[in-house]
Amino acid sequence: MRKNQKIQLVSNLNDTLSANSIAIVFHYHGLTVAAITELRRKIRASSGHMKIAKNKLVKIAIKDTEFDCLEQFLTGPIAIAYSNDPAFVKAISEFAKSNEALKIVGGALNGKALNAQGVKVLATLPSLDELRAKIIGTINAPATKIAGVLNAVPSQIARVVNAYATK
Repeated sequence: MRKNQKIQLVSNLNDTLSANSIAIVFHYHGLTVAAITELRRKIRASSGHMKIAKNKLVKIAIKDTEFDCLEQFLTGPIAIAYSNDPAFVKAISEFAKSNEALKIVGGALNGKALNAQGVKVLATLPSLDELRAKIIGTINAPATKIAGVLNAVPSQIARVVNAYATK
């Protein structure tokens, strides 16, 4: 890779990482090209992106960003995945369960480093849409119960009237 290409890669990676809030670093050594392609597809489907680059270039790109804490994880052949939605971590975690060659090394969320266990915990959390649905369900539950109680009284009166009418 030529020097101007490296400068362009570092600049692009810096810009994209600065625009995102979460990044995951993992080792991909031992994965086939087909497996990496499938991983990229799964990450893209969950609104994330993946980049394979040399560690030295990634170290330069993350300097002066909120992801500079990732430097401790940049050893060996690594790939970095990033997004604004933490739900994409589930796609990586599920892929790692079915492919032992993929090893999650660590990550960063809003400038705070996460070890491999922290990333796995993040993967088990419900997505933003699931949390919204739970909150709406919790808010609607009392209203639904009140409506049921209020409808029960007139329906019971109608049943009593119907019972007298049938006698």
